[in-house]
Amino acid sequence: MHKCVSGVMTAALWASIVQADPINSANGPQIHELASADVTVSIRPVVRPEFKEIRVSTEGNARFQAWLGAFRERALQQGISATTLDRSLAGLTYDWDVIKRDRNQAEFSKPIWEYLDSAVSDRRIANGRAGLERHNAVLTRIEAQYGVEKEVVTAIWGLETSYGSFRGGDQTIRSLATLAFDARRASFFEAQLVAALQIIQAGDVVPGAMTGSWAGAMGHTQFMPTSYLEHAVDFDGDGRRDIWSDDPTDALASAASYLARHGWKKGQPWGIEVQLPYGFDFASAKRDHRLMPSEWAALGVVGRDGQAIPDHGKAAILLPAGGQGVALMIFDNFNVIEKYNGADAYVIGIGHLSDRLVGGSPFQASWPRDDRILSFTEKKELQGLLTQAGFDTQGIDGRTGPNTVNAVRAYQLAQGLVPDGYPTLRLLERLR
Repeated sequence: MHKCVSGVMTAALWASIVQADPINSANGPQIHELASADVTVSIRPVVRPEFKEIRVSTEGNARFQAWLGAFRERALQQGISATTLDRSLAGLTYDWDVIKRDRNQAEFSKPIWEYLDSAVSDRRIANGRAGLERHNAVLTRIEAQYGVEKEVVTAIWGLETSYGSFRGGDQTIRSLATLAFDARRASFFEAQLVAALQIIQAGDVVPGAMTGSWAGAMGHTQFMPTSYLEHAVDFDGDGRRDIWSDDPTDALASAASYLARHGWKKGQPWGIEVQLPYGFDFASAKRDHRLMPSEWAALGVVGRDGQAIPDHGKAAILLPAGGQGVALMIFDNFNVIEKYNGADAYVIGIGHLSDRLVGGSPFQASWPRDDRILSFTEKKELQGLLTQAGFDTQGIDGRTGPNTVNAVRAYQLAQGLVPDGYPTLRLLERLR
């Protein structure tokens, strides 16, 4: 799971990792694309590093070993036994590749329509339906116990690890120790490392079998260690909460447990595609402006079939690509998926894939595919220019979060533009 600090996954994938469908290794080198709203990273066969990288890695490892010694003392004070530390940390070395991937991730961008092309591809839908059929009995029991639709659980499985086919092969302890030693987010990753050691100490997994993504997310549904401790369950009753084995039972139930504990409402949609009336007030399309669907219908916001959406609960209007793309009416369950991963693109990917697994239709509105989205550097420039102009984005981080959207909308209103809150190249050029 990919939430930054409070959610399930982490910082590298925290923007929203999605594993693409695996490529048949018999046809050439295996490449897995990790695609998100803000990130696209391809993991390719390892090549021999440059001498400079070896030197930096060697120097880094010397410092790393000193850090490990100090960490060992801190871990002992937090209840990790010397035996567990000896088993888990013996021979551990600094992983330079993890740091390279952490540093490089923010520079890549992918528009939501390309993200969804992969996240909800025909192949992923077909594989998901096959997975639903193959694991129907256990998924039905999971749905009955936790009140989370089996298609939603399957969609999480599909986006996280392509239904278990790519769970990540990095040693979790080594990855987390490297990231905890690194200064960028040391406290977060040290907490994850201690949690991982607690999992080993409890006997749920041995160190060598604790594998996952380079950023520390583990198993079929990519739990971070702290989320594992809080939400993983032993659904098959074998005495272990095993999310790493080929059998996905515990992992799927754990994902359902996570959503249930965060308030999932069975039977409520995550979101529904809607059509907006001519003259729609785009300033009302914001997350904190929520009306009942019948109230939205009175304002002309209806389903793609022209009918009012049933009153499933209060909902907001979300415009993931501004006024020119798909418009969604989103409900409380959207916010629950968001606890798993905070990126809108990820939530929409999970929701839409689950709908397609049930037999739902593709989105009917077109995306503005001719638009070029802003790069990470351009997003930072936009934030800086908006802030200088008096429209504070509450930070300059290259991420298009709610504060940036609100600042964009305020600027658009001040300039007499359509206030859809969507940052475009044209808007950046205007600010320049």
